This record gives sequence, C-alpha cells and structure tokens, in this order.
Amino acid sequence: PSHTTSLLSPAAAKDIDFIFHSSYWVCVNTSPTQPIKPHIPPILLHLVIYFIMKFLPVAVAAVAATTGAAFTTSTSSLTPAAFKRSERTSLNMVLEKPAAKKISKLETLKIESENLRNPLKTELYTEEIGISKDAYQILKYHGSYQQSNREIKGKVKDYQFMLRLKQPAGELPPDLYRLIDDLSAKHGQGDLRATTRQCFQIHGIMKGGLKTVISSIMNIGSSTVGACGDVNRNVMCTPAPFKTPDYEYAIEYSKVFAHLFRPMTPAFSEIWLDGEKVATAELWGKEVEKHNVDEAMTYDSGRGIILDHPVEPLYGDRYLPRKFKIGVTVPGDNSLDIYTNDIGVVVITNDSGELEGFNVMVGGGMGRTHNKETTFARAADHMGFVPKEDIMECLKAILAAQRDHGNRDVRANARMKYLVHTLGIDNFRTLVESYFGKKIQPWREMKEWKYNDWMGWWEQGDGKLFYGLHIDNGRVKDEGSFRLKSALRALVDKYNLSMILSPTQSMIVKDIDPKDKAGIEALLAEHGIKPLEEVDPLNRLAMAFPALPPCGLAQTE
Repeated sequence: PSHTTSLLSPAAAKDIDFIFHSSYWVCVNTSPTQPIKPHIPPILLHLVIYFIMKFLPVAVAAVAATTGAAFTTSTSSLTPAAFKRSERTSLNMVLEKPAAKKISKLETLKIESENLRNPLKTELYTEEIGISKDAYQILKYHGSYQQSNREIKGKVKDYQFMLRLKQPAGELPPDLYRLIDDLSAKHGQGDLRATTRQCFQIHGIMKGGLKTVISSIMNIGSSTVGACGDVNRNVMCTPAPFKTPDYEYAIEYSKVFAHLFRPMTPAFSEIWLDGEKVATAELWGKEVEKHNVDEAMTYDSGRGIILDHPVEPLYGDRYLPRKFKIGVTVPGDNSLDIYTNDIGVVVITNDSGELEGFNVMVGGGMGRTHNKETTFARAADHMGFVPKEDIMECLKAILAAQRDHGNRDVRANARMKYLVHTLGIDNFRTLVESYFGKKIQPWREMKEWKYNDWMGWWEQGDGKLFYGLHIDNGRVKDEGSFRLKSALRALVDKYNLSMILSPTQSMIVKDIDPKDKAGIEALLAEHGIKPLEEVDPLNRLAMAFPALPPCGLAQTE
C-alpha cells in the first residue's frame, strides 16, 4: 500500500512489495508449481494488510527489516530515505528491533557478566598478577585498564593497572586531591596524569591494591564508575569558573547529565565495598538533588526509552554499543572542542541571565582506525534547541537511539557519529523525536565561537581569582628541580583550594583570594614551576597520551 511504500526508498519499496507478495503466496499456494484456489480473497487480504500496517508499528518493523535489519546490528546498510515522512503519515514509533541473530563475543560477555560482575568478581582474588581478557573488558566499566610494558619482551607480563577518576566538569575538591596524591605515592608509580576529558589517572597500581584505591575514592564522595567502558563517560564542561549565570548553569548541568546516565548496577559496591554503602554519596549527585535526577532517569513515556530491565533502565544488560561522550559549554566558549562529542550541549539564557534551554548537537568524535577508510573523525551536527524542562528526556532519547540502533557488529563503527552520518542529521532528528515524543525546535543563533585555554590569572566575577596552571602533557610529577606534584599538594594544604582539570591536560586553581596571589606565585617558583610567560606557546597547546606504559593504541611514548 502507498501508505507504507511512501516511507521508503524505491529499492526498499520494491523489497516491501516482494514481502507482501510472498506473504500472499503463502496464504494462497502450497507449491510454486501447483497453484490452488486461494483460501482468502486477494482483495480482503490486501485490506487486512493495509489496516495492520496503518494502525500498528509493523510498518516500521518492515522498514528495519528491509534495510538489512541494520539499526541494531550494522549502520552500513541503513537507508536514510526510509525515514522520510509522507503527506499522510509520520514516524511516531521507534523502529522495532529485527529478529535475534548471533551477537559478537563482547556483546555476549556483557550479557553474561550479570551487570558487570563476572568474571571480574572472582578473578580479583586469585594469586595471578593479572586478569583474563574477559575480566579486563568488564574491569573497564569500573574505571580501570590492565597494562604492561610493551617494550619488555617475553611471555611473562608485568601487569599493572591504570585507574581513571570520574570528575564531572573536571572538578577536583581539595580533599580528593590529597587522597589521590597519597594513593599514587603508596599504591601507584608516584605521579598523576591529567587527561583531555578533565579527569586524573593513577598509574602503576598492582592488582592487590585496586580494591583499596577504588574503595577509598568511592568513600570520599568520588568515583571511577563509568570512567571507561560502553557507557556515558566523564561529562566535560568549559573549565572557566566564572561566577555568571551561563557558566554556572554549564557546570550545574554537567553534573545533572553525569548523574542521569550513571550505571545503576550494584556490582561496584559489591566488588569494591563488599556490598556496603559508600561512606559519602557522590558529591555531584548531592549538588543536583533539586533536579530530581533519579525520577527523571526512570520516567517512562512508553516510547521505548526505558527498558524492561530490573537493574539498568537505560542501559539494559548490553549497555551501549561503544563509549558515549557529552560536553557542555556556553555560547562563544569552545575551550573543550564541543563539536567532538557524541552530544554537545550549549546553555541558552535570556537577556536577564535566566536559563531558557539548550542548543544540542550530535554525532561528533575524533577517533579513527589507521588504513580503514570506513572510520573517520567527524564534527557534530546541529540538532536543534531543547527547552530546559525537556533536556533530560531529550538526552535520554538520543542515548536510546544509539543504544537500539548503533552498530554492535563492527566495533570500529559503533560510535554514534556513524549512525548520524549514515542517516543524516534530519533523519537522525526524526529518530530521536520518535523516542522523545516532541518536535525538536530550530537551533538558536549564537555568537561566534572562540578558543581559550584559560591559562594565567583571571577574575572570577565574585571578587576572587582563578589561575590557569600549564602542565606539560598532563604529567603531574616531581623530577629534579621540577616539583609540580609537591607544589600542588602544598597549594592544597596551605590554601585549601579547589581545582578544575582543563581539556588541554592542564589545571585551573579557583576561588583564590587576591591577597594570596603573590604567595601562590612564590610557592610555584620555589618548586621550579615556570610562570605562564615563560612557557613555549607550542608546548602550551601540545597534547600526548598521558601514559607509560603506553595505551594499547599509542604508537610510541
């Protein structure tokens, strides 16, 4: 019927037509060479099919089936034309999943892990210095990577573990810095590494020390949960701590989104805290209690966002096809490269500084695989404007679209940018709207983007200062006369100052009393830290893998 085929490309429509005729043939024939009289009048059969397709979401299931059942398995065979609206209908239900098929080993591992428990839970207590590949995959969701020095040849591996913190908006309270400084000295290799996603890593932890380190971090009100794995990663934000409404909204909603998309499995407390509750709840969760994030997370509109799963209402037992990254900023401030995120969110306020909503972009990402042309870096597309009261539900809809229709077969093409690229932004917006239940409003014009790394001295806007401290390639260490790690500890102990990690692997020290400026400059100089004026501009913007041993994707140290 035209009601159905008007949704499809010519090729897909031809396939639908074949399916209809095949279904009809099943009803009226027992053999292709021995036709018999139809048991159902053809006109009646066609009418039945027409009304089924018109009033039930079977038509949408047929779209998914005829485009290679690709939305949950492979974006390579998607037909963007399948999303075009006809004059008589609109896509108002989510695409149904195709029939079950054999899934990849990694996807099977997620399911069999019992929400990120196995086989990690048992292997942590063996006498082996490392863990199996399967346990390692699950360990990533807990915030850790197993590493070894690849320059040491031989069968015996010197396994050690890297632990990555979760720091929404890059914030680092003084108590947390003291803790990780101590942990890195006692259980790590003595240094800290700042990443480009505004969080610290501790390297060189032995397997026997993991539980002590992770439990200590959890009990102080921080976390490593979701720092790695196929879930929403650390939510980035412009690092500038200006005391203006737009910047404060950006920081606030970075924490809202971090809390909204946190994994809910009790595996973390079971493994690292022996099932006990944390001594202090995650600080950012307490700071955004007024937003009723838990209620917003589990709210079910009946449009396919919430899964019928007893533990993970948003992630299910397979979590996402790949990692998922969110960034938040204000108009004009592109200090975090907002277009490189799966979701970029820009605060929109009125002339009085009141929050109206957010411009939302989707489909960014810098990753690619060498010599594989099917992978590529991609800047995000403008999806549109979302009012403040709808932003959590809209972001849930975007995540659900990637969860259900991202590529779970080919991991190199599993990021959401490939889904957006294949469908095109208009069709992807239609898919999101089918979960969201509302139209996405047009993108609001903003002032021109500018880049600033926010290094050096700045006025916050509340009478206090912040100082952007350059760190070469994120290496917080003591080496000869250069004693950055000791300098930061002295700053925290003397002034009890909070810090923010920046997207350039550097650091911002905030809430500085102007009378302490000279003392801070003297302290840094005593520890061999150059003032910003003496930092080579090339070094100031240089970045590198913060790792030795190198990450598995690194080419060299």
